[in-house]
Amino acid sequence: MTFISLMRPASVGALLAATVLAVAPAAHAQAANNGGWFVPKAAHPDAPAAARPTPRRSVPMAEAPVEDEQAAPNAQQAPPVLPLPPIPNPPTVAKGAAPPAAVIGVINVQAVMQMSSAAQEIQQVLGARRDKLAQAVQREEGAWRGEQQKLQSEARSLTADQIQLRERHLQERRAKDQRDFGNQARIVQEAAQVAFHQIERELEQGNGIIAAVAGAHNMNLVLHAEQVVLHVGEQDITEEVANQLNKTLPHVFIPDEGVDPEQLAKSGKMPTTADEQRAPQGPEQAAPASAPAQPESVLRQHH
Repeated sequence: MTFISLMRPASVGALLAATVLAVAPAAHAQAANNGGWFVPKAAHPDAPAAARPTPRRSVPMAEAPVEDEQAAPNAQQAPPVLPLPPIPNPPTVAKGAAPPAAVIGVINVQAVMQMSSAAQEIQQVLGARRDKLAQAVQREEGAWRGEQQKLQSEARSLTADQIQLRERHLQERRAKDQRDFGNQARIVQEAAQVAFHQIERELEQGNGIIAAVAGAHNMNLVLHAEQVVLHVGEQDITEEVANQLNKTLPHVFIPDEGVDPEQLAKSGKMPTTADEQRAPQGPEQAAPASAPAQPESVLRQHH
């Protein structure tokens, strides 16, 4: 039996997004605000002095013809009258058996993650990598700015060609830093996705922990606590799910530091998300066709 969460604001993966170490998105935002620099978790110094812009000659543009004063009202015309072909009447649907009575459970997935030892391990390990990357970015940015200031102070004693050459080297260095640090940030981000997805699968798969705990209480409908105004304590399976998660998955696989998860997927050492997408969705599809039909509900995911 597959147990389903209705009125679901987000999947477990979406709720994990608040805890995933989002280094790469921060990198892009900081790059935009700091002259192209990626500096996660750090206060941005003033942007480096930019080269003097070359004056640009304005090109006169031909003025658009003045439209008739009635053009604006015409833009609000009523929609055109279009053909309305006939459609067939729907067939009469025979009445079937009523679904079983709902036995409702409630779960707070965010609280489950806070109690998960595996999730805490992910935060600790990848948080340290994120901080290490931020420090490396700050050191390189300081060194780059030092070279830029040095060039400015020596500019009077250099020829125009020498200044141009050193400026080009600084630009190439900054472009390389952006590629390297952006790639490192992506690796940390994807490592977090690999790690958290293990918890998500353990909780949500057809025979996962949420389904097992709900089945133990004969529940066939599980709602998110955020969508429930009132419930009794016996309906809340949050703590029980967290306890089972810590017993079943106390640790998760986290790619080693510097190991690119995309390259790891190509190595063939373990299944990949592509294999997951091709695999049958749940044990029901693997059951023989002659198996007797059983009442079931659907684990609906609202993203």
